[in-house]
Order: sequence, then C-alpha cells, then structure tokens
Amino acid sequence: MRLCYPLLLCLAASLSSAYVIKSPHIWTKLILTHHWPITFCSEEHCHANFSYWTLHGLWPDKGMNCNSSWHFNSSEIQDLLPDMKRSWPDLLKPTSSEFWKYEWHKHGTCAAEAESLNSQHKYFSKALELYHKVDFNSILKKFDIIPSEKYYTFSQIEGAIENFYNIKPKIQCAKPTVNADYQILGQVEICFGPDFSLVNCEKNSTGYTSFKKSEFSVCDHQKPVYYPPAPFTNRH
Repeated sequence: MRLCYPLLLCLAASLSSAYVIKSPHIWTKLILTHHWPITFCSEEHCHANFSYWTLHGLWPDKGMNCNSSWHFNSSEIQDLLPDMKRSWPDLLKPTSSEFWKYEWHKHGTCAAEAESLNSQHKYFSKALELYHKVDFNSILKKFDIIPSEKYYTFSQIEGAIENFYNIKPKIQCAKPTVNADYQILGQVEICFGPDFSLVNCEKNSTGYTSFKKSEFSVCDHQKPVYYPPAPFTNRH
C-alpha cells in the first residue's frame, strides 16, 4: 500500500477528484418565450399598447430561483434599456423594472450557470439578441398570419413556424370559457440549445401561469385559433 506524502498533496488530490465527480447541475435548453400583448391584457386587464409580439422571457429548462442573493441591478443593463422597453416591456407596469427583476430572479440566475450567460448584462442582451434573430413578428406576416377577426387552424400557425425555422415550437392559447368552441393565440416558445442553435421544444399539456390571472396551455389542435387584433373585444 502506497502512502501519500506529504498529507497536503493527498488532500489536494482528493478534493480535485471530488470536484470532477460532482459536476454542476446545468440546463440543457433555453426557451425564448413570446407573448401576444392583446391576449395577455385581455386576461390581466392591462393596456396593450403594443401591436407586435413582445418578449416574455428566456427560460432554462431546469431550475428556478437558483440564487436568491444575486439581486437585480438595472444599472448593469443601462445600455439595453431602450431595447428592453420596446422588445421586453412590462405590460402591467410600463414604467417599472419589476418584470425584469422577476425574470432575472426566477430564470436569469439559473441561466447564469452557463459562462455565456453568467452576468445580468449577458443574460438580458442574449435574450434580446435571440428575440431579434428569430424575428417572430415578421415570420407570421410572411405566411399571411396576421391579427384579424377571422379564425386560423392550429396547423396553419404551427406549419408556418415549423416550415421557416425547421424546428417544432410550443404554441399556447388562452381559453375564453371552459366550453368555448375556439381558443385565443397567446404565447409561443422557440427553443435553443446551449450553443444557441435552434432545437425542438418539448410539447406537453402543462400550462404556464404568468402573473396573477393569465393562464396559457398548449393549444388544442382541433379547435380554431383566434389571433385578436387591437383593441381586444370578447367574442361569444
């Protein structure tokens, strides 16, 4: 049996081995989430002053609220604020940074486990970069899918997204009433791998509740989809 000498060398070797075995827990996919302000504000009773899809967030597929001690500091993203206000607005409190603070604490601190997103500036600037790269608003228009009083089939919307990006999105709708014969387009997720290349999103039936009342769940493939123009009016 070989003895390790000096003792410090043995301890260092042990710690090194332990570090290698215990690899950090990290996400495997990023979800770039867009929401349609008209639908969102019909649920939350806010004023939808945006006639284009805005950012809801950039969400890692693993972990939430990963570092409660890492406080949001808007001074670190001062150069991004003009774009943040346009592309990632707080629909409930337009003059507040509360939404960005919430997204940073819940999702950004988890995304920051990757070196490429390990600061507030990196996280928010990458979300904006991906949002502009995807250019979701233009793609729907390109396939003649625009807010209107007519209905679309789910396959029309899904097909346009899949044909252009060559990946599967996750499309979510709001339900006006329990037994409604149509659904309202509300949120679309586009997914990226750790290298920021486009990948398929997971399709499941779970919903995501944002803020107090608005709830979106995966759209029913069989029901017509209403893509509401502004101003939103309830349909019966």
